[in-house]
Amino acid sequence: MDKLKQLYRTIVRPSRKLTDFLPLAVLLSLGVMFLGSLISVVILKIPGVRSLFDSLSYSESMSSFMSDYALFFGIWLVTLLVTAVFRGNWPMFRAFVPGRNGNGLPGFLMGIILGFGTNAFCVLMSLLFGDIKLSYYGFDFVVLLAFAVVVFIQSGAEELLDRYYLYQKLRRRYISPIVAILANSIVFALLHVGNPGFTVIAGVQIFVIGLIFSLMVYYHGNLWGAMSFHAAWNFTQNIIFGLPNSGIVSEYSIFTLEAASARNGFFYNVNFGVEGSVGACLLLIILAVVMIIRNRNKPEYLDVWAMKQTDGTPEASGEEEITAE
Repeated sequence: MDKLKQLYRTIVRPSRKLTDFLPLAVLLSLGVMFLGSLISVVILKIPGVRSLFDSLSYSESMSSFMSDYALFFGIWLVTLLVTAVFRGNWPMFRAFVPGRNGNGLPGFLMGIILGFGTNAFCVLMSLLFGDIKLSYYGFDFVVLLAFAVVVFIQSGAEELLDRYYLYQKLRRRYISPIVAILANSIVFALLHVGNPGFTVIAGVQIFVIGLIFSLMVYYHGNLWGAMSFHAAWNFTQNIIFGLPNSGIVSEYSIFTLEAASARNGFFYNVNFGVEGSVGACLLLIILAVVMIIRNRNKPEYLDVWAMKQTDGTPEASGEEEITAE
């Protein structure tokens, strides 16, 4: 029995909560997602809110597409509210606050560069291989800015859910950071299974990019950089080049895809876009390997659960505690 207790203590941390147990943590994160989405639907029904999107759009379908991105706002609201309401979650804010720790402007800009660069490279390869043909549609700065905002809302919400809330709950419970890094990346990939045109290759690619986002948080404390990388990737393929974003095509883009010319290739999948390609998968695997090799001797940038709470009291006792955190 003593050996089992000793083994248990090598797996879990004293700061753990019962709700940080992997299956429960995943269920809670899904609950946050559904509640946030529900709140967004309610907000969009408020008179005048939907008309804002109508005023920025050329058509009803475009307005609907833009509002679909904005629906993720509720996830921001619920995630941050859950963090703020439950005292045991307060240390999570250290990983979120912009401008602090690794969440500075340089990291945010680096995320944009990486997101645009990796996705644009895949698009360029698709063009050079003749798998797609693009036509210039037009440029509207106001509409482009509006899409930049709603795409960041959508991408940031997914990062808050996976690389902030779920990641930090698993870091609070398990001693090995590998649990948090791998588990949230797997959940991230599984959340895309229902997207149009989803394939095994697409699932692997989404898992790998989720792994990259997790490594940015682990090695650099750069949650906002993960958000900007995610947003820049989605914005580049969907709004700039008019390609499917996880199988979904935008109602507005600077360039448009000549659909009849598209074919499956090394860097492109007709149904899922560059995300469903072997080339994109390999490119991101290389990026993940480079990140791991470059940082192999580097410790975790910010372990909020190894610190004390802001009031100076111990983080938590070693007893299991059933809470809704």
